[in-house]
Amino acid sequence: MTAKICIVIKSFEKISNLPHPHNTRQIGLPEEKRLYTVLRSPHIDKKSREQFGMRIHKQLLVIETETQKLREKLLWLKSHHPLGVQLRIIFTYRQQFGFG
Repeated sequence: MTAKICIVIKSFEKISNLPHPHNTRQIGLPEEKRLYTVLRSPHIDKKSREQFGMRIHKQLLVIETETQKLREKLLWLKSHHPLGVQLRIIFTYRQQFGFG
């Protein structure tokens, strides 16, 4: 059986030079920008505003492996988890049936 691990990486800083195991595809996802507007003085100067921005960088890692080596890949992922990065892991696997 073949297993596929999809990892969505989110970070506030540019994601570069992340270590990844063999048989890995690295796909860049669009950057997400959020703008927040805050009133400086709500009483007198309502037209005086300040804007703050936040950028979220995203990347997708696709690791294809055999199900026997799945545990090794997960332990590798646990030991190489970078700080300040949010990970979302999605597992899929395909099973082949032998007819005949």
